[in-house]
Amino acid sequence: MRWEGREESKNIDDRRGSAMPVAGMAGGGLLFLIFTVIISMLLGANPRQLLEQAGQQQPSQQQTRVPPSAENDKDAAFKKFVSVVLKDNEDVWTKLFREKLNARYEEPKLVLFTGAVRSACGDATAAVGPFYCPGDKNVYLDFEFFRTMKNQLGAEGEFAMAYVIAHEVGHHIQNLLGLSMKIQRMQMQASQAESNQLSVRLELQADYLAGVWAHHAQQMKGILEKGDIADAINTAKRIGDDVLQKRSTGVVREALFTHGSAEARAYWFTQGLKSGDLEAMMKTFEVPFDQLDPKKIQ
Repeated sequence: MRWEGREESKNIDDRRGSAMPVAGMAGGGLLFLIFTVIISMLLGANPRQLLEQAGQQQPSQQQTRVPPSAENDKDAAFKKFVSVVLKDNEDVWTKLFREKLNARYEEPKLVLFTGAVRSACGDATAAVGPFYCPGDKNVYLDFEFFRTMKNQLGAEGEFAMAYVIAHEVGHHIQNLLGLSMKIQRMQMQASQAESNQLSVRLELQADYLAGVWAHHAQQMKGILEKGDIADAINTAKRIGDDVLQKRSTGVVREALFTHGSAEARAYWFTQGLKSGDLEAMMKTFEVPFDQLDPKKIQ
């Protein structure tokens, strides 16, 4: 991915090294992650929601970290990279909001943290992965997730990381357009199975929006290099519900999907990438649910 030497975003909030109450997470972080994912799969819940609820309910422990400096910060390159990617998102969405929606784009902040962080959505640990909080309109990211992507999930490459960031910004777009709140209200009135399906539609839409961003970023700045798209598609497939369920429990249960299958996630990202059509973002809510996965589309 071409990103070196380009303008960086001013909306980076670097909280790495900040001391904060950490909800009962001393030791066993990986075990906690595995336990949370398995329980959420069995309950048909979103792992992120369980983690946030646990953060709000458990007693706190104080954890102190050493603040990073320009001299010893091993993740300086990551910080520069995500700052450029965030700026690319700002430029694309500012243009699309103005031209397609006749509206002003409100830029989110990207909060960098290590281990755990406090957000308007509650306390969360790095185990939850990157997430977007509608309450404060911030994207949250621990660089450890990028290493997990590469070492444990087999998803690597700079554009793969950019896709992850763009997906979370996609949730910000949904929030700005009022979709997140609308779906949340619908989920409150729905059965667990219906709520899961709405969650899948929302997540696949965020994948589509990540593709829309990539389409226009390529047109505006020529960001793509050979292999970039393959890296992003590989990453989308590696974090599909079916893949993660199989990895965690050995069993795939479609009724418990909250993000979409590997093929569906890759498909909708690719659709956004090919078309760049913001208006078509509602297709993930218009297509019959059993046809969201390209394997089932006739």
